[in-house]
Amino acid sequence: MTADSKKALIVIDMQNGFIKAASPLCIRMAEATVPACSRVIREAHRQGLLVAYVTRLYREDGTDVELPRKALWEQGRPITRSARGELSAAYPAEFECLPLDYHIVKPRFSAFFQTSLDLILRRNGIARLYLIGTTTPNCIRTTCYDAISLDYQVTLIEDCCSASTPEIQAANLADMRNIGAAIMSSAAFCAAGEAKGLA
Repeated sequence: MTADSKKALIVIDMQNGFIKAASPLCIRMAEATVPACSRVIREAHRQGLLVAYVTRLYREDGTDVELPRKALWEQGRPITRSARGELSAAYPAEFECLPLDYHIVKPRFSAFFQTSLDLILRRNGIARLYLIGTTTPNCIRTTCYDAISLDYQVTLIEDCCSASTPEIQAANLADMRNIGAAIMSSAAFCAAGEAKGLA
């Protein structure tokens, strides 16, 4: 981190098994956000933000799959170490992953639940979080609420988050705005960095 040591970008669940149509866990609007997410990740690196990839990785026997998701998961058993291609836990090829980026596996929806994320952020002096990923009503929302409860300032990059329908997306963004999260576009995020003249 260099330029903006008080800010972090949190990339949530942007894995093949959540964004590809062949996966039973696919979020219909998620793959369309990949280009915007890729631009934001590159801009975050350019600005010197801490970048944390927070993801799921299920056991082969499914004993750690969330109960509401278990029946769907069993249809293809995605996001395990042995899953390949569109069912895998891999990130999109367009995403830039640097050696200093953090990689955190979360056991449930929130990026904070039983993970080291809060410790990592506090040790790095982080005050503001930018959230991108999927899904807006589940992992993004629970992470947002936990972050606000922990006194982080939260900004959602709206075109880098996704839900199953535009209506679900809009309703959840409105709820998070009402609870105190800021909402911005990927274009505005990138333009803010450019305005600072960061190299």
